[in-house]
Amino acid sequence: MRPMSTVLFAGTIISSLLMHVGAAEAAAETVIYSFCAQQNCSDGSEPAAGVIAVDNTLYGTTYSGGTGTDCSEYDDGCGTVFSLDPGTGAEAVLHSVGGAADGTHPGTDLFDIGGKLYGTTGIGGYYSAGTAFSVDRRTGREAVLLSFGCCSDGLYPSGGLVGHKGVLYGTVQEGGAYGRGTVFSLDPKTGGLTVLYAFCSQQNCPDGAYPLQLIDAEGTLYGMTQGGGAFNSGTIFSLDPDTGAETVLYSFCSQQNCTDGSYPVSGLIDVKGTLYGTTGGGGQYNGGTVFSLSLNTHTETVLHAFDFNGTDGWYPLGGVIDVKGTLYGTTYYGGSGNCYSGDRIGCGTVFAVALKSGTESIFYSFQNTGDGANPAANLIDVKGTLYSTSEGGGQYGGGTVFSITP
Repeated sequence: MRPMSTVLFAGTIISSLLMHVGAAEAAAETVIYSFCAQQNCSDGSEPAAGVIAVDNTLYGTTYSGGTGTDCSEYDDGCGTVFSLDPGTGAEAVLHSVGGAADGTHPGTDLFDIGGKLYGTTGIGGYYSAGTAFSVDRRTGREAVLLSFGCCSDGLYPSGGLVGHKGVLYGTVQEGGAYGRGTVFSLDPKTGGLTVLYAFCSQQNCPDGAYPLQLIDAEGTLYGMTQGGGAFNSGTIFSLDPDTGAETVLYSFCSQQNCTDGSYPVSGLIDVKGTLYGTTGGGGQYNGGTVFSLSLNTHTETVLHAFDFNGTDGWYPLGGVIDVKGTLYGTTYYGGSGNCYSGDRIGCGTVFAVALKSGTESIFYSFQNTGDGANPAANLIDVKGTLYSTSEGGGQYGGGTVFSITP
């Protein structure tokens, strides 16, 4: 089970917060592949990250499984990079992670540039603090671009890599000049790293601490931090990749009882000048939120607050995507399924939130009956079909890649 992670403008909460659960479940889920189908899970296990679609093929990573063995703290494999045909369900391991400098346990989304998949491992590598790597999606050849942990470049990559004008950008969760993570740029040709910004440069970290996944929106990088900010509950920030100038756009928990959300857990998306994302805590019902932030006014609005004790899901770890004016996402816990011996934690859900009304609808509740359990990643939209992964469940208990059509 994945553990829960631990300034300028006040947020507002619209009436949709009171619109608890919308329509009943209305979509069918299809398991495309169940991991751990092979002996010793050599096909991979526990896909903590999502998938990307390139040329009608899905690509992703698993946190464990594979044939790599140089990860002594685990005995279930060091992880994989895999491909999957969504039509036939045929899965192939492109690379099994594990080796002296290879890195172990990839847990972030991949990024494709010119036939190469770029990603990060959270630990392992030469300094045991994670790596940035590439895998040729045609040959499966892997190259370690950088091992984190040297000097002040930071420790433990916390998000995937995003490309802009031939340069890769990413974050590390810890380390850097002030010990609370960095935003970095990486030259994929040379492996040269530049720290663009080190968090917690001021007392009590009002600039944020422990950054998450970045996005590139018209040449500006946007992201969130899990901690720090004016109220020590996380931030939304922007960063100029040319100058390294960081600006805190919003600090969470600015309202009593953190009804505006607290402790972000996902990446952001940009829809016509408005950012959307999720928090793992806070909200009116203390189960996390889906929120928006206007880039014009820096006003934060809670679109939906999840209920820790309800059936609409809670802990929306994977963030949201926009499909024709509706936000789709997953919750790691909650829903109508029962994964934990009689308690009410639930196996997770796929949900939708209407942008105009804020009404949330549960499209699917995972049951852990072969359909998967505990989705931890974002969804992607491929021609009207949504794809993602569940970290657990499936036919063999090693997680799944699934599709769902609204």
